[in-house]
Amino acid sequence: MSCFTCIKVLMILFNLIIFLGGGTLLGVGIWVTVDSKSFLNIFGAFASDLNQFVNVGYFLIAIGAVLVLLGFLGCCGAQKESKCLLITFFTLILLIFIAEVAGAVVALVYSSMAESIMGPVLKQVLQNDYGRDASATQIWNSTMTELKCCGFQNYTDFNSSFYLSKYNKYPPQCCNNTVSSCTRELADSTAVKGCFDQLLATVKKNAAVVGGVAAGIAALEIAAMVVAMYLYCHIDNKA
Repeated sequence: MSCFTCIKVLMILFNLIIFLGGGTLLGVGIWVTVDSKSFLNIFGAFASDLNQFVNVGYFLIAIGAVLVLLGFLGCCGAQKESKCLLITFFTLILLIFIAEVAGAVVALVYSSMAESIMGPVLKQVLQNDYGRDASATQIWNSTMTELKCCGFQNYTDFNSSFYLSKYNKYPPQCCNNTVSSCTRELADSTAVKGCFDQLLATVKKNAAVVGGVAAGIAALEIAAMVVAMYLYCHIDNKA
């Protein structure tokens, strides 16, 4: 078996796996989006906890569709030795790679800008929708409970909020869930950190894992581009 044939077979198998994986994600995403109730019933007693994640179906559909497209282009391009499909596959992988690098740079360089952009929007949600809108309240409760945080920056984000005016207390997470009625004095003395700071701390804590996964994905993308270009050039030379 020649080197070209070996690489071609590996390209087909690799992209077939991507295609099948993307199809699976696409199917699950459509199922979650169209019939979330039956999907959640699978988890029985955990259904109520997972209900907030049902909207992830749209994300799964998007990722699945991209993977199906990439798998199709790579698999068919290698099988049919089509320069058009291979260069399209290469271009899409390159665009995704550039977008990931740009996103990483923005995340590292402009983390403070992210706070200034996100802060006013999320604080407005806390002020107007927390305790009034069930979806917003559930998302914030899950975030504050999971990260052990309070508000965007701290408990003062709830000052003059709908929740405080209606219940005359702060969310229990602002007092580490230690009291049934979290007053301003208790929230101030507890000094629970804001969710943005906790999120940054969590990311930094798991930076090695995140970096390793990102490096692995980048290596696969580079390898896919190299193989696609190799096949493209070989086909061109054959012609």
